[in-house]
Amino acid sequence: MHIGILQTGHAPEALQPEHGLYSDLFETLLAGRGFDFTTWNVVDMEFPESATAADGWLVTGSRHGAYEDLPFIPPLEDFLRKAYEAQIPIVGICFGHQILAQALGGRVEKFAGGWAVGRQVYDWGGEPVALNAWHQDQVVEKPQQAERIATHPFCENAALLYGDRAFTVQAHPEFAAPYIEGLITHRGDKVPDDLLTKARHGLTEPVENARLADSISRFFTERRI
Repeated sequence: MHIGILQTGHAPEALQPEHGLYSDLFETLLAGRGFDFTTWNVVDMEFPESATAADGWLVTGSRHGAYEDLPFIPPLEDFLRKAYEAQIPIVGICFGHQILAQALGGRVEKFAGGWAVGRQVYDWGGEPVALNAWHQDQVVEKPQQAERIATHPFCENAALLYGDRAFTVQAHPEFAAPYIEGLITHRGDKVPDDLLTKARHGLTEPVENARLADSISRFFTERRI
C-alpha cells in the first residue's frame, strides 16, 4: 500500500543527524507492515498532483500553527478536503490532527492552559494509553462529523475518528524518549521549567507507540482502528 506523507514542518536541525526527518520517524514507526512511502514537503509548497496520488495520506506534525497565515495552509486544507471527499484514508498527527479538524469546520487555538510536553496518559474509551506529546495548540472545537475517541483533562479532543475516512491524534506516537529528550534540549526554551522537569522524569516510563502503530496500520488497510 502506497502511503503519501504530507510533511508540514521540518524537524529541528540538531536532531536530524541522529533521528532524521519527520517522515523518517513515521517510516520507522510503520516499518514491516507492507507500506511504501513517498514524502511531499507541503510546508515548502510541494504538493501531490491529486488526492488519489497515494492510497492513504499521513499528515505530520509541525512547529507552525494551523491558524497561521502561511502560504501552504490554504492549499493543504483544500487538498485534505478533496482526499476526504474521495474517501482516501487520512491519518493526522499533532498538526495533522489540527489541520484536518480546521479544514472540516473545527477550531484550533493556542491553548490558554499552556503546554503539554512529554509522557501523557490519555483516556482512550475508558482505557489508559500513554503517549508522548509536544504541543500548545489543540483542537478546541471538533468538526461535527468527528467522534471523540480519546481525551485528557488538558486536551479534550485528544483523538478523533471520522468514520472510515480519517483518524487523527494530538499526541506523537512517532516520538520515543530520545526524541523528547532532544526536544527538551533544543526546543524547550519557550516551555516552563516545571513542565520540562516533569517531562525529563517521564523519559524512563513506557509509552504505547506500538499500539498506535497498530491502529494507524489497521486504519489504512481496514478503515478501522
